[in-house]
Amino acid sequence: MSHYEEVKVHGYDEFCKAVSERKGNDIFAYFSGDIDTQGLSWCPDCVKAEPIVRGEMSHLPEGSVFFYCQVGERPYWKDPNNEFKKTLKLSGVPTLIRYGTPQKLVEEECFKADLVRMMFTED
Repeated sequence: MSHYEEVKVHGYDEFCKAVSERKGNDIFAYFSGDIDTQGLSWCPDCVKAEPIVRGEMSHLPEGSVFFYCQVGERPYWKDPNNEFKKTLKLSGVPTLIRYGTPQKLVEEECFKADLVRMMFTED
């Protein structure tokens, strides 16, 4: 049994609903471009970052929740007015955040296992 919960969501509304259901938990969220039937994202950086982020998930705090959120198809993501950009202030994918804190790793930063581990282990 892992000591954290993983939740897969798709799109902004699902993300918000799932987060609100887990208020009070330590929440981490990884945002990726949509995944096709081959299991690959349209975003090459997301494909590269995912195994690195997953490799550090053993360091997630006890009882925390890890959200894997697909942000949508490329045209939606490219729209500067999409909810992820406007409301969550995401600037790129992949992005890893500690929800409710300013902690954020964006794009190439998600390739660095030590930065990911630091986010998972810092109080």
